[in-house]
Amino acid sequence: MKSDQSFFDIRLAVSEADLLAAQRLRYRVFVEELGGDGPLVDHGRRLECDAFDPVVDHLCLIDNRRSVADLDHVVGVYRLLPGDRAARFGRFYCDSEYDLTPLRQCGRPVLELGRSCVDPAIRGGSGMFLLWNALADYVLDHRIEILFGVASFHGTDTAALAPSLSWLHHHHLAPAGLRPRALPPGHHRMDLIPPDRLDRREAMVGMPALIKAYLRLGGMVGEGAFIDRAFNTTDVFLLMDTAAMSDKHRQFYESRWQPQ
Repeated sequence: MKSDQSFFDIRLAVSEADLLAAQRLRYRVFVEELGGDGPLVDHGRRLECDAFDPVVDHLCLIDNRRSVADLDHVVGVYRLLPGDRAARFGRFYCDSEYDLTPLRQCGRPVLELGRSCVDPAIRGGSGMFLLWNALADYVLDHRIEILFGVASFHGTDTAALAPSLSWLHHHHLAPAGLRPRALPPGHHRMDLIPPDRLDRREAMVGMPALIKAYLRLGGMVGEGAFIDRAFNTTDVFLLMDTAAMSDKHRQFYESRWQPQ
Protein backbone atom coordinates (compact mmCIF):
# COMPACT_ATOMS: atom_id res chain seq x y z
CA MET A 1 0.00 0.00 0.00
CA LYS A 2 1.31 3.45 -0.88
CA SER A 3 1.83 5.96 1.90
CA ASP A 4 -0.04 9.26 1.66
CA GLN A 5 3.25 11.08 1.01
CA SER A 6 3.89 9.11 -2.18
CA PHE A 7 0.95 10.83 -3.86
CA PHE A 8 2.29 14.34 -3.16
CA ASP A 9 4.71 16.63 -4.93
CA ILE A 10 5.75 20.03 -3.67
CA ARG A 11 7.04 22.87 -5.80
CA LEU A 12 6.87 26.56 -6.49
CA ALA A 13 4.00 27.28 -8.88
CA VAL A 14 5.30 26.70 -12.41
CA SER A 15 2.18 27.31 -14.50
CA GLU A 16 -1.00 29.34 -14.63
CA ALA A 17 -2.89 26.18 -13.62
CA ASP A 18 -0.80 25.95 -10.41
CA LEU A 19 -1.52 29.61 -9.58
CA LEU A 20 -5.24 29.32 -10.31
CA ALA A 21 -5.49 26.12 -8.29
CA ALA A 22 -3.76 27.84 -5.35
CA GLN A 23 -6.25 30.71 -5.62
CA ARG A 24 -9.12 28.20 -5.82
CA LEU A 25 -7.90 26.48 -2.63
CA ARG A 26 -7.62 29.86 -0.91
CA TYR A 27 -11.17 30.68 -2.00
CA ARG A 28 -12.50 27.44 -0.54
CA VAL A 29 -10.72 28.04 2.77
CA PHE A 30 -10.73 31.81 3.30
CA VAL A 31 -14.01 32.71 1.60
CA GLU A 32 -16.30 29.67 1.71
CA GLU A 33 -15.06 28.17 4.98
CA LEU A 34 -14.09 31.26 6.98
CA GLY A 35 -16.40 33.87 5.47
CA GLY A 36 -13.75 36.27 4.14
CA ASP A 37 -13.87 38.61 1.18
CA GLY A 38 -11.70 41.19 -0.56
CA PRO A 39 -11.72 43.71 -3.42
CA LEU A 40 -10.06 41.35 -5.93
CA VAL A 41 -11.85 38.13 -4.93
CA ASP A 42 -13.41 36.55 -8.02
CA HIS A 43 -16.61 34.95 -6.78
CA GLY A 44 -17.70 33.93 -10.28
CA ARG A 45 -14.59 31.79 -10.82
CA ARG A 46 -14.15 31.00 -7.11
CA LEU A 47 -10.65 32.48 -6.89
CA GLU A 48 -9.21 34.37 -3.92
CA CYS A 49 -6.84 36.89 -5.52
CA ASP A 50 -5.01 40.05 -4.57
CA ALA A 51 -2.34 42.46 -5.83
CA PHE A 52 0.54 40.40 -4.39
CA ASP A 53 -0.11 37.24 -6.40
CA PRO A 54 2.02 38.32 -9.42
CA VAL A 55 4.96 39.22 -7.15
CA VAL A 56 5.31 36.39 -4.62
CA ASP A 57 6.45 32.78 -4.90
CA HIS A 58 3.62 30.30 -4.40
CA LEU A 59 4.82 27.17 -2.61
CA CYS A 60 2.29 24.50 -3.62
CA LEU A 61 1.56 21.05 -2.26
CA ILE A 62 0.31 18.97 -5.20
CA ASP A 63 -1.91 15.89 -4.90
CA ASN A 64 -1.27 13.89 -8.08
CA ARG A 65 -4.55 12.01 -7.66
CA ARG A 66 -6.52 15.20 -8.29
CA SER A 67 -7.48 16.96 -11.51
CA VAL A 68 -5.34 19.76 -12.91
CA ALA A 69 -8.10 20.63 -15.41
CA ASP A 70 -10.54 21.18 -12.53
CA LEU A 71 -7.95 23.28 -10.60
CA ASP A 72 -8.21 20.76 -7.78
CA HIS A 73 -4.60 19.55 -7.63
CA VAL A 74 -3.17 22.14 -5.19
CA VAL A 75 -4.04 21.00 -1.65
CA GLY A 76 -1.68 23.23 0.34
CA VAL A 77 -0.08 26.60 -0.28
CA TYR A 78 2.23 29.21 1.22
CA ARG A 79 2.90 32.62 -0.31
CA LEU A 80 6.53 33.70 0.05
CA LEU A 81 7.78 37.28 -0.38
CA PRO A 82 11.53 37.89 0.19
CA GLY A 83 12.50 41.30 1.54
CA ASP A 84 14.46 42.41 -1.51
CA ARG A 85 11.50 41.67 -3.78
CA ALA A 86 9.12 43.50 -1.44
CA ALA A 87 11.44 46.52 -1.55
CA ARG A 88 11.21 46.58 -5.35
CA PHE A 89 7.43 46.11 -5.23
CA GLY A 90 7.11 48.82 -2.61
CA ARG A 91 5.46 46.99 0.27
CA PHE A 92 4.76 43.81 2.19
CA TYR A 93 1.25 42.46 2.69
CA CYS A 94 1.64 43.08 6.43
CA ASP A 95 2.20 46.80 5.84
CA SER A 96 -1.58 47.22 5.73
CA GLU A 97 -1.89 45.95 9.31
CA TYR A 98 1.43 46.52 11.11
CA ASP A 99 4.22 49.09 11.30
CA LEU A 100 7.18 47.09 10.01
CA THR A 101 9.80 49.77 10.67
CA PRO A 102 11.76 47.58 13.16
CA LEU A 103 12.13 44.80 10.58
CA ARG A 104 13.09 47.17 7.78
CA GLN A 105 15.76 48.72 9.97
CA CYS A 106 17.22 45.45 11.28
CA GLY A 107 19.48 44.99 8.24
CA ARG A 108 18.88 41.24 8.04
CA PRO A 109 17.37 39.08 5.25
CA VAL A 110 13.64 38.67 5.87
CA LEU A 111 10.83 36.61 4.34
CA GLU A 112 7.12 37.29 4.61
CA LEU A 113 4.85 34.24 4.79
CA GLY A 114 1.20 34.54 3.88
CA ARG A 115 -2.04 32.93 2.76
CA SER A 116 -1.10 29.60 4.32
CA CYS A 117 -3.86 27.03 3.99
CA VAL A 118 -4.39 23.30 3.56
CA ASP A 119 -7.32 21.39 2.09
CA PRO A 120 -9.61 20.14 4.90
CA ALA A 121 -9.26 16.56 3.62
CA ILE A 122 -5.56 16.39 4.52
CA ARG A 123 -5.42 18.54 7.64
CA GLY A 124 -3.77 16.74 10.50
CA GLY A 125 -1.81 14.52 8.12
CA SER A 126 1.55 14.90 6.46
CA GLY A 127 0.61 17.88 4.29
CA MET A 128 1.79 20.65 6.59
CA PHE A 129 4.98 18.71 7.39
CA LEU A 130 5.80 18.52 3.68
CA LEU A 131 5.12 22.24 3.26
CA TRP A 132 7.37 23.09 6.19
CA ASN A 133 10.16 20.88 4.85
CA ALA A 134 10.02 22.72 1.55
CA LEU A 135 9.83 26.06 3.36
CA ALA A 136 13.01 25.15 5.25
CA ASP A 137 14.77 24.53 1.92
CA TYR A 138 13.57 27.89 0.60
CA VAL A 139 14.75 29.70 3.75
CA LEU A 140 18.21 28.16 3.46
CA ASP A 141 18.47 28.72 -0.30
CA HIS A 142 17.74 32.43 0.19
CA ARG A 143 19.78 32.76 3.41
CA ILE A 144 16.74 34.10 5.27
CA GLU A 145 17.24 35.03 8.93
CA ILE A 146 13.80 36.35 9.93
CA LEU A 147 10.45 34.89 8.86
CA PHE A 148 7.24 36.78 9.56
CA GLY A 149 3.59 37.12 8.68
CA VAL A 150 0.14 37.40 10.18
CA ALA A 151 -1.74 34.39 11.50
CA SER A 152 -5.44 34.51 12.13
CA PHE A 153 -8.03 33.60 14.72
CA HIS A 154 -11.45 33.04 13.19
CA GLY A 155 -13.89 35.78 14.15
CA THR A 156 -13.54 39.28 15.58
CA ASP A 157 -14.89 38.79 19.11
CA THR A 158 -11.79 39.69 21.11
CA ALA A 159 -13.52 38.92 24.41
CA ALA A 160 -13.85 35.29 23.35
CA LEU A 161 -10.23 35.28 22.19
CA ALA A 162 -8.90 37.06 25.30
CA PRO A 163 -7.19 34.03 26.95
CA SER A 164 -5.22 33.17 23.81
CA LEU A 165 -4.36 36.76 22.89
CA SER A 166 -3.27 37.54 26.44
CA TRP A 167 -1.12 34.41 26.62
CA LEU A 168 0.67 35.42 23.43
CA HIS A 169 1.25 38.94 24.73
CA HIS A 170 2.53 37.92 28.15
CA HIS A 171 4.62 34.89 27.10
CA HIS A 172 5.70 35.34 23.47
CA LEU A 173 6.20 39.07 22.84
CA ALA A 174 9.06 39.80 20.43
CA PRO A 175 12.01 41.94 21.59
CA ALA A 176 11.38 45.67 21.26
CA GLY A 177 14.03 46.03 18.56
CA LEU A 178 12.19 43.61 16.25
CA ARG A 179 8.59 44.19 17.35
CA PRO A 180 6.08 45.52 14.80
CA ARG A 181 2.98 47.25 16.16
CA ALA A 182 -0.58 46.94 14.89
CA LEU A 183 -1.87 49.99 13.05
CA PRO A 184 -5.13 51.87 13.51
CA PRO A 185 -7.99 51.58 12.87
CA GLY A 186 -7.74 47.80 13.24
CA HIS A 187 -5.39 47.84 16.25
CA HIS A 188 -6.64 46.07 19.35
CA ARG A 189 -4.68 45.46 22.53
CA MET A 190 -3.81 41.85 23.39
CA ASP A 191 -3.08 42.18 27.11
CA LEU A 192 -6.74 41.68 28.04
CA ILE A 193 -6.21 39.40 31.05
CA PRO A 194 -3.48 39.90 33.70
CA PRO A 195 -0.80 37.18 33.65
CA ASP A 196 -1.68 35.92 37.14
CA ARG A 197 -5.25 35.17 36.01
CA LEU A 198 -4.34 33.29 32.83
CA ASP A 199 -4.96 29.58 32.45
CA ARG A 200 -2.54 27.97 29.99
CA ARG A 201 -4.90 25.15 29.05
CA GLU A 202 -7.73 27.57 28.29
CA ALA A 203 -5.38 29.72 26.21
CA MET A 204 -4.08 26.78 24.20
CA VAL A 205 -7.51 25.27 23.54
CA GLY A 206 -8.47 28.45 21.72
CA MET A 207 -5.17 28.77 19.84
CA PRO A 208 -5.18 27.87 16.12
CA ALA A 209 -2.97 24.90 15.28
CA LEU A 210 -0.76 26.95 12.96
CA ILE A 211 0.02 29.49 15.69
CA LYS A 212 0.86 26.71 18.14
CA ALA A 213 3.20 25.21 15.56
CA TYR A 214 5.01 28.53 15.16
CA LEU A 215 5.33 28.85 18.93
CA ARG A 216 6.94 25.41 19.13
CA LEU A 217 9.58 26.67 16.69
CA GLY A 218 10.27 29.69 18.88
CA GLY A 219 7.79 32.07 17.27
CA MET A 220 7.15 35.49 18.81
CA VAL A 221 4.36 38.02 18.37
CA GLY A 222 4.13 41.71 17.64
CA GLU A 223 2.40 44.40 19.69
CA GLY A 224 -1.38 44.28 19.41
CA ALA A 225 -3.83 42.32 17.30
CA PHE A 226 -5.41 43.59 14.09
CA ILE A 227 -9.14 43.19 13.50
CA ASP A 228 -9.69 42.32 9.83
CA ARG A 229 -13.44 42.60 9.37
CA ALA A 230 -13.32 41.94 5.61
CA PHE A 231 -11.84 38.51 6.29
CA ASN A 232 -13.71 38.01 9.58
CA THR A 233 -10.45 37.37 11.44
CA THR A 234 -8.39 38.65 14.32
CA ASP A 235 -4.79 38.71 13.14
CA VAL A 236 -1.60 38.49 15.18
CA PHE A 237 1.87 39.22 13.90
CA LEU A 238 4.20 36.21 14.13
CA LEU A 239 7.96 36.37 13.78
CA MET A 240 10.66 33.70 13.85
CA ASP A 241 14.32 34.61 14.22
CA THR A 242 16.40 31.67 12.99
CA ALA A 243 19.35 32.88 15.08
CA ALA A 244 17.24 32.52 18.23
CA MET A 245 15.93 29.03 17.48
CA SER A 246 16.63 26.23 19.89
CA ASP A 247 19.45 23.84 18.94
CA LYS A 248 16.86 21.18 18.11
CA HIS A 249 15.03 23.37 15.61
CA ARG A 250 18.25 24.81 14.16
CA GLN A 251 19.49 21.27 13.50
CA PHE A 252 16.27 20.57 11.61
CA TYR A 253 16.84 23.56 9.34
CA GLU A 254 20.56 22.93 8.90
CA SER A 255 19.90 19.27 8.03
CA ARG A 256 18.06 20.53 4.96
CA TRP A 257 21.25 22.21 3.75
CA GLN A 258 23.68 19.28 3.86
CA PRO A 259 25.20 18.32 0.49
CA GLN A 260 23.96 14.99 -0.88
